[in-house]
Amino acid sequence: MPQRKAAGDIKTSSSDSVQKNMHSARAIMKRFSPFYALGAIFMAFSGCSTVTDLITSKIPESHAGKPAIIVSLREQEAYLYRGGYRTASSRVSSGREGYRTPIGRFHVIRKDADHRSSLYGDYIDDSGRIVKANVDSRRDRQPPHSHFVGTPMPYFLEFSPGYGLHQGYLPGVPASHGCIRMPYWKARQFYDAAHIGTPVVVKL
Repeated sequence: MPQRKAAGDIKTSSSDSVQKNMHSARAIMKRFSPFYALGAIFMAFSGCSTVTDLITSKIPESHAGKPAIIVSLREQEAYLYRGGYRTASSRVSSGREGYRTPIGRFHVIRKDADHRSSLYGDYIDDSGRIVKANVDSRRDRQPPHSHFVGTPMPYFLEFSPGYGLHQGYLPGVPASHGCIRMPYWKARQFYDAAHIGTPVVVKL
C-alpha cells in the first residue's frame, strides 16, 4: 500500500511553499514600483491573460531607440523592438482563410486611436437596435430605416491601405478580415510606441 505522509511532512511542505511565494513577492517588490508589483503578484497567482497584458504593457522599457514591429503569422505573435532589442510581445489573430494578411515590409502610414471599420460592422436603426449584425457593407443589403456602424478598431496602426494592427477579439486562431488583432493593453502599448514611418515587417 502507498505510504501516507505524516502530518509534519505536509506542514513542512506547505511552509516551504509559502516561504518560496513570499521570497518571489519580495523580489518583485524590489524590482518594480508597488503598483506594478501588486499587479505582478496577482498575475502570478491568477494566470489571467488580461492581467498579464496589463502588467507587462506597463513595465518601463529597458532600451531606447527607434521602434520597429515584427509580426509572425506562423507564431501568431507580434514583437516590438527598440534600437534592435525586443522590448515587448503580444498574441495576435491575423487574417483567416480568404482574407490573408499581406506579407512584406511596410511602414506605419496612419494612426487612429478611435478607428472604426468602413467595411465591416452592423446595420442599426435610429433607436440603436442592431437590425443586422456582422455585415459587409459592400455585399449585404441595408435594411430599410437603418444605417451602417463600423466595427470598433481601437489603437489602429495602418501599415498598408486597409490593413493594420488594432485591438480586437482573439479566438486563438487567425480570424480577422486581414488586419492584425491584439489584446487591448498590448494594442495600446504598440500604438503609443509607434509613430508614422515606424517599420512593420509581416512574415510567415
